[in-house]
Amino acid sequence: MRRTSSASVRRNGAAKRGVAGAAAIALALGLSASPANAAETELPGLVKIGKVRKHLENLNTIAEYNGGNRAHGTAGYDVAAKYVVDQLKRAGYKPERNEYEFESWVERTTPEFAQTKPEARDFANGEDFLTMRYSTSGDVTAPGVPVNADSNASGCAAADYAGFPKGAVAVVKRGTCLFAEKEKFAAEAGASALVVFNHGATSDPADTGPVNGDLSATSTIPVVGATPEVGKALVDAGEALELRVKVDSEVVSDTGYNIVAETSTGKKDNVVVVGAHLDSVEEGPGINDNGSGTAAVLETAKQLPKLGKQKNRVRFAFWGTEELGLIGSTEYVENLTQAQRDKIALYLNFDMIGSNNYARQIYDGRGELDGSVPPPSGSAAIQKLFEEYYDGRGLPHEPTEFSGRSDYSGFMNAGIPSGGLFSGADAIKTEEQVAKYGGTAGKPLDPYYHSAEDTLENINWTIADDMTDAMANSVETYADSTLPVNGVLRTKEARTVEFDRRADHWLR
Repeated sequence: MRRTSSASVRRNGAAKRGVAGAAAIALALGLSASPANAAETELPGLVKIGKVRKHLENLNTIAEYNGGNRAHGTAGYDVAAKYVVDQLKRAGYKPERNEYEFESWVERTTPEFAQTKPEARDFANGEDFLTMRYSTSGDVTAPGVPVNADSNASGCAAADYAGFPKGAVAVVKRGTCLFAEKEKFAAEAGASALVVFNHGATSDPADTGPVNGDLSATSTIPVVGATPEVGKALVDAGEALELRVKVDSEVVSDTGYNIVAETSTGKKDNVVVVGAHLDSVEEGPGINDNGSGTAAVLETAKQLPKLGKQKNRVRFAFWGTEELGLIGSTEYVENLTQAQRDKIALYLNFDMIGSNNYARQIYDGRGELDGSVPPPSGSAAIQKLFEEYYDGRGLPHEPTEFSGRSDYSGFMNAGIPSGGLFSGADAIKTEEQVAKYGGTAGKPLDPYYHSAEDTLENINWTIADDMTDAMANSVETYADSTLPVNGVLRTKEARTVEFDRRADHWLR
């Protein structure tokens, strides 16, 4: 692994004394040293990709012998957590099992959605439609009525429902407002069910497939999300349209747990949190999503103590129930006191760093992308650190949205500076990205995302190696100094931001 000179203020060795002396003079004059002027980091050379691969092989074996996955509530997750705990203990940590309770939405039986008039047509679950998360149960057959369906604000205001026939199924287009708002206005207008069809505004599967939506809380009426093609057919059917919507769901109390461990040295009031989610989906072993992030964070944790004492405390977190809606990380942050949150200097997130048809993506700490929420102050400095690292190695990179898709969400809501790396999921690779990284245009960045084929054989080791190096560089840097991120005086206020997503589920 290559090293870089862009990231740490660690000083050692006679050859570096001149640089250290210059830094001391600068500080005496009231100037500040920055990571861009720092000496080489050592941790990337210790966190070897072969060791990361061994962790992935072990996670793969655990999944293989425990039902084929590491999903929440399975033996695969429990054994994987025990593996992480054992590895951390061997490295001198005292890992803790951080438990939490939550409400879990489940479908008891397969949903049904059909056009009964003017022509009968059954729609396929998973292909033509999906039940929105937190949809209530119901079995409705009633006229289907489009509501301002050619507008991006379709169903986003009570006025859209003027003259709406009570008991009908509302058909609206996905657009600018939250799905929860669409459901609220539909229910208040007397709708018996709601169908939200996708807009198809881009070629991204998230925009062309059935809406994979999240209502955030249990709805009043059944809600399903459909494809643009289904939506067009329903709108074109005219006044004779009749629909059947059947959802059989419930919300149950559940428990989950994260694994958390931190260094024994470093300032307790300036904690660097480094996280990756440990659970997979039920469909497969989740070796990229997110065995890759888990393995790299675990090996980074094991190697960090070899550098000696840290100036800042580093806390490593392996999140549970991410695939159910970022539950583990969100519960963790929300259950901290404000004083405990104030001690967190920043959060680094690593979710999917070995995608087969990858892009080298850095979270948008400047908030420049359309799909990003405004990040907390200090997030731009984290983005810059990763950019400088890759620039120093001559590796192309690009920003990726802070859209609410991964475990940074809860930290950002608490006003904590956040950043990290991502090599891509279901977004389609463009010709421009092929020119930068190679690979295949027109295919997802991870063609095996959320499938049984998310296996060791489909990891791209080039990007996994690059991102592991950058992770190690950032951890060593911030273990030494967080000055560019949070300065000396830290003021973080809890706030509420509106993400577009909760994990893989769209909120609008």
